Amino acid sequence: MKVDVLLGLQWGDEGKGKIVDYLAENYQIVARFQGGPNAGHTLYYQGKKIVLHTIPSGVFQPHLDNVIGNGVVIDPVVLKKEIETLNAMDVDICPRLYISRKAHLILPTHKILDQASEQAKGNEKIGSTLRGIGPAYMDKTGRNGLRIGDIETADFSEKYEKLRQKHLHLLKLYDFSFSLEELETTWFEAIVFLKKFQLIDAEYFIQERLQKGERVLAEGAQGSMLDIEFGTYPYVTSSNTLTSGVCQGLGIAPTQIERVWGVSKAYCTRVGGGPFPTELFGEEGEALRAAGNEFGATTGRPRRCGWIDLPALKYAIMLNGATDLVITKADVLNHLQEIKVGTHYKIGGKATQKLPYDINTTPIEVEYTNFKAWGDIKTPIESIGDLPEALQGYVAFLEKELDIPVSIISVGPERNQLVVK
Repeated sequence: MKVDVLLGLQWGDEGKGKIVDYLAENYQIVARFQGGPNAGHTLYYQGKKIVLHTIPSGVFQPHLDNVIGNGVVIDPVVLKKEIETLNAMDVDICPRLYISRKAHLILPTHKILDQASEQAKGNEKIGSTLRGIGPAYMDKTGRNGLRIGDIETADFSEKYEKLRQKHLHLLKLYDFSFSLEELETTWFEAIVFLKKFQLIDAEYFIQERLQKGERVLAEGAQGSMLDIEFGTYPYVTSSNTLTSGVCQGLGIAPTQIERVWGVSKAYCTRVGGGPFPTELFGEEGEALRAAGNEFGATTGRPRRCGWIDLPALKYAIMLNGATDLVITKADVLNHLQEIKVGTHYKIGGKATQKLPYDINTTPIEVEYTNFKAWGDIKTPIESIGDLPEALQGYVAFLEKELDIPVSIISVGPERNQLVVK
């Protein structure tokens, strides 16, 4: 069998968790392949809202195994709290959670370094979630990092202390006060807790399951426009958020990837700094934020809001080799007087659908196509023909412009508020 992929095509927060939860019944494994607890995938289980930061979104499907791949960076404290929250909901994740030994650990000093570095940037902050993700990936590429598999070794304490001392030396460069003792106590308690879980060589584990004919869904975090290589650098995350990241983050060969589900909102949002050509300001932006409840699942920060951006979306579809487009939060636009789609950038007086190299400083005007709002959407919906005519026209326009089928449309937060074409 081959591996299918589901990932975000914008700047994250596209509603991926709900779509993974819906598709998961068709798979035997859901595997996270990159990112860390800066991700927040929101799901609803038995009427209760839960935000997953590290555990894959297939956790509520009792037949599924869930794999945290080597491309993920893990904060043991966050993961422990997540597991305890699930246990309190009578979801026993222990027998169905597998953690790659090659996944890197986020240390308490990584989080302190993240906070100190972001504070030092002043007005040039990149919008870090301050969870230690960037410093952890820096140690990974610098070949200094600690991995999950290291907690099984006899000299783990010595390895920890060596990296800790390196971080304390770096922190002398910053004017930043911190207290480490309490953070370390909680962190080591979480390390002991994680030892009872199934630590695996995930690359072999997944290949063996594929050879048995089982299906794997690779779940991405953040969004394509935050990719370290092809995103709006330097306002990006520290990992590979594209389809290519599946190969690196799970040990999957490129030839083993089949279907790629790309998720986009019917509009666009972004958290933190960085370019956002179709951003809405003032009352328009506030109204869209309120209608979509656009506040970060991880940080609670208000998201910047704007119209859907087709040049950026085309770019992300191209880079990912997306085969299916999923549109979420169509219901948020119900009661707007008018809906816009950004179709082209105007740069130096010329219209283009290509992103400039330095999108951060290049002056961009956006050309728009206007659509009528579609009003209330009655659910449940049996087929796309039950959607309001104006929304059907909006979807048909996106399919034509982006040259990709819209396979799923989400019109509300619950699992039954989906239209599958």
